[in-house]
Amino acid sequence: MKRILVISPSGEVYNHDNVRWYNYKDIQRSINHYHNIGDAFVFDSSLKLLNYDKLNALEIVNPKFEDMDRINAEYDYVFLRGSNYVHNSMRWNQTIEVLKRLKIPVIAWGIGAQAPVKGKIELSDETKTVLRMMADSTTSIGVRGAYSAQVLWDIGIKNVRIVGCPTAFRRNNPDLEIKLPPLDAIRSAGITLRREVSATYAQDIKQYLTFHRDLVKSLAARFDVVLMAQGEVEEKKMVFGTPEQKEEAFAALRANKTVNDWYMDETMEKLHRERLFYSDVVADYEDLVQQKDMVLGYRLHGNLMALANGVPSIYFTYDSRTVEFAETYQIPSFDVFSGKEFKLEDYWDQSLFDKFNRAYHHTYREMRQFLVENGADTKMVDVMARPEKAQLKAA
Repeated sequence: MKRILVISPSGEVYNHDNVRWYNYKDIQRSINHYHNIGDAFVFDSSLKLLNYDKLNALEIVNPKFEDMDRINAEYDYVFLRGSNYVHNSMRWNQTIEVLKRLKIPVIAWGIGAQAPVKGKIELSDETKTVLRMMADSTTSIGVRGAYSAQVLWDIGIKNVRIVGCPTAFRRNNPDLEIKLPPLDAIRSAGITLRREVSATYAQDIKQYLTFHRDLVKSLAARFDVVLMAQGEVEEKKMVFGTPEQKEEAFAALRANKTVNDWYMDETMEKLHRERLFYSDVVADYEDLVQQKDMVLGYRLHGNLMALANGVPSIYFTYDSRTVEFAETYQIPSFDVFSGKEFKLEDYWDQSLFDKFNRAYHHTYREMRQFLVENGADTKMVDVMARPEKAQLKAA
């Protein structure tokens, strides 16, 4: 069994491999704090793929350098939780000084690059140094897709493996396949929301928000929907807040001209009052998607959580991250800025999901190989070692 560390854990661990936000029962403690619960999905999913008997966080903000000798002696490896680390404005605190003192492998696991709307990605010398140090400490560095792989290749990092994201494999099912029921049998849907978006990455905020609004309303008119938020302050207040905080949240959105004009109309407010879901516990999202006939929308990990549980999902792409996820897994996707009309019937096509099924099986094997070659004790199944595969090899 392994003794491991994690950089950027994004939540507290309970029952060995389950993640929730810190002090999650103390609602008021963090109700004014934005934390993307999707990051906790990745952390939770990572733990579910590993065998280990000891887990701790490696501090990079205020590290205790006097502990480094003990860390090197007591732990087998450290992993960097997958996230969007490779972009123009990333800051690494004291990561370089920590990495200089580490003698154990540092496994970058499912990390990704974010392209700006205009111009090329420009990485700081700090980011380049951190990535190169991590890559030099391991057999391979794991990225979420082809774009991220190219960004690393362009700065001289060649030992790259495309592994997607641990969230896709959290159920550890190498044989997972999405099989579509008839569309007229669909009754319930989860809609993953992302109201807040940066103009740095989304090329047209008005089009983004108005399309988002109209999509939610059209689906709500057709199915029994739940709106799935992932950590925005106003949405958290709508779900967890006192009556006064709920009204403060709606008032704040109405006072935001962009949101008021392009997103939060009367129908959307009613849906947010009656159908909004948020939790600080990853398992609550898994329980929710398992009850839905489909999940679709804007959130990378909310959609991927559904697919990991065999629930059909469609991505709405609006930046390089969402496009890269859809491409890696061949997930049916719609470009928010295409100017076209979205018709669910056009995407409810088994041949489209068969592309996902094939890509999932391939990426599952890549993810397992990545963990094995970097010395991680993984629960993932060696598909090629199963009896039926062994018989094929022998023949």
